[in-house]
Amino acid sequence: MRLIKGILCAVAMFATVATYAQKQEIRVFSHRGGRMEFDENTMAAFQASYDAGYRGFEVDIRFTKDNQMVITHDSTLERTTNGSGIVEEKTADELRALQTKKGGKLAFLPELLEWLKDKKGLYVEFEMKTKPEKFYPEARLQEYCDMLYAMVMADKPADADYVFTSSDYRGLRYLQQKYPGVDLLMITGKPLNEWTIRMAKSLGINRIGAKMPGTTRDAVKKAHKEGLTVSLWPGYSTADFVLGAYLGADYMCTDVPLAVKKFATEKTPWLNVKY
Repeated sequence: MRLIKGILCAVAMFATVATYAQKQEIRVFSHRGGRMEFDENTMAAFQASYDAGYRGFEVDIRFTKDNQMVITHDSTLERTTNGSGIVEEKTADELRALQTKKGGKLAFLPELLEWLKDKKGLYVEFEMKTKPEKFYPEARLQEYCDMLYAMVMADKPADADYVFTSSDYRGLRYLQQKYPGVDLLMITGKPLNEWTIRMAKSLGINRIGAKMPGTTRDAVKKAHKEGLTVSLWPGYSTADFVLGAYLGADYMCTDVPLAVKKFATEKTPWLNVKY
């Protein structure tokens, strides 16, 4: 009985998505370069996603001990590398000596920006990883934000959408005050709802990255009425992609870019998907 109900729900969802597909454009971007298919946050991952047709990416950026910008999600090294300890307590040279669990090398922001600078049609989210806060007291946080903004904007292609994102609202507020017109996205671990919509509006930020579980179509419609652009996460599977489309997301991240692109091409060609 549960299986039958699940199939009926999926059919209903697909029918609803198909109904609105003519009006809705969805931008799917490769989260950490496609972390469940490739070596996350490495140049090899970004290249593989690009070769698959993606022009949308999300990257995570931390400060090293000597104030270099390294692309890595975790503050600790154990999950993704053969090293141990805290990223913020290592020098850039110490991090360059490490290997990822898949045999790659950690990427640094300058090499990513060099790779991006001649590419067309980009959408890139630069996530500011400034937690734990003890490694980013206010003065260091501001130094980090200033350096990140200067580096990213110096090499920005004319037609690119470069967005600075964070769940640490300190960095968002600082960039907003220091660089009027900066494109920001507020990340929340909560679903899109009345509270998260009000939070984004109170910060004066018109992009929100909310968690898909608990988000409703009505909440997305309300956010759109309030002038917000909605990005939904996580994107672990093709099922998450279908759910995000059903909910009405403008943007969706995916950890499985190859699987999503194949699925969308073969199973939902009527969806207006941009990669």
